[in-house]
Amino acid sequence: MRLVTAAAVAATTVIGAGAAAVAVGRYAGDIALKPSPDDPFPGDSRLTVHSATENRIALTRSLATLRPGTYGLTGSGCHAVVGDVVHGVPHPADAVVRRLVRVTHGTLKPGNRMRLTPQVHVGNPRDALGLDCADVDVPGELGALPAWFLPGVRDTWVITVHGLGTTRAHPMVVMPFLHRHRLPVLDLAYRNDIGAPRTADGLSHLGDTEWRDLDAAIRYAVRYGAQDIVLYGWSTGATMALRAAAHSALRARISGLVLDSPVLDRGATIRALAAARRVPRVLLPLVVRAAEGATGMPVDRPDAVDPDGLNVPILLFHGPDDLIAPWSASRSLAARRADLVTLQPVPHAPHAAMWNADPTGCEEALRRFLTPLM
Repeated sequence: MRLVTAAAVAATTVIGAGAAAVAVGRYAGDIALKPSPDDPFPGDSRLTVHSATENRIALTRSLATLRPGTYGLTGSGCHAVVGDVVHGVPHPADAVVRRLVRVTHGTLKPGNRMRLTPQVHVGNPRDALGLDCADVDVPGELGALPAWFLPGVRDTWVITVHGLGTTRAHPMVVMPFLHRHRLPVLDLAYRNDIGAPRTADGLSHLGDTEWRDLDAAIRYAVRYGAQDIVLYGWSTGATMALRAAAHSALRARISGLVLDSPVLDRGATIRALAAARRVPRVLLPLVVRAAEGATGMPVDRPDAVDPDGLNVPILLFHGPDDLIAPWSASRSLAARRADLVTLQPVPHAPHAAMWNADPTGCEEALRRFLTPLM
């Protein structure tokens, strides 16, 4: 980030101030739209491992480590899964003790620098969960899109699609639930994911163009026997699901949407992502303008999906503590389409981590929503 800081200083000088501001805005806009699993998100903090035993781990005390639920813990060449906070055990005042579910790979050592992520599993559903799956290629407009297909006996398929800063491994958190209900699952990687086609700009368009890859997955599912389709998306994947429900030529086959933390206010999301990458606050308006220029999407207008054009039931998970996709936008959507939208608030949950914060509550809401659609 030295380049951003230097450009910010240059922007305050009289000579060349305008050119420097434009340059830094363009650079910061690019980095805001290239989130990866290694990048910090708003509210993220690097955590230090204080100690680890077979079933407990002590981590830096922070708002993140005090959250309820189950999360991945990644960093320092290691991945683990941690559960809820453990109370009533001795620990340093600056630490929090959580249940250590398992170490997936690597070794947890005192001093390791880690961070929490909603992506609990790594690998593929067969190795991580013991679920039968096949590697398939979905024909997309930019080329073949890799996906996992998990077979089931029902005619209703669930297509899952991850969001910002995660991979197609993120939806594995709900695959055991979907498998128990015998639903076929198609879990998609889309443009600019690892193994998927790259776009010329390499930028996330926050679902504005990526939804066409989800549309390709819908066509694939129908071709191979799906009678009805439920779209389940997280973050920008949820935005993609909304756009597909409004614009897909096969939208009549979509029987329901499950949305976790949809990105509905793109300007707010871009500002949050840029701030998390330490872009100076004074430059955030330039970042939004640069992002709009780079992608062609109308950043400061509401999402192009017209809520009045939706006609399928929607289960909407979101939390007031989301620092990336404003909770207020989901409340507005639910209020505007109260006839279709069931809003399931999840307190103390970070972005796209509603299942993580409350697995039991989310799965019960899923069961009630999906039962009439099966």
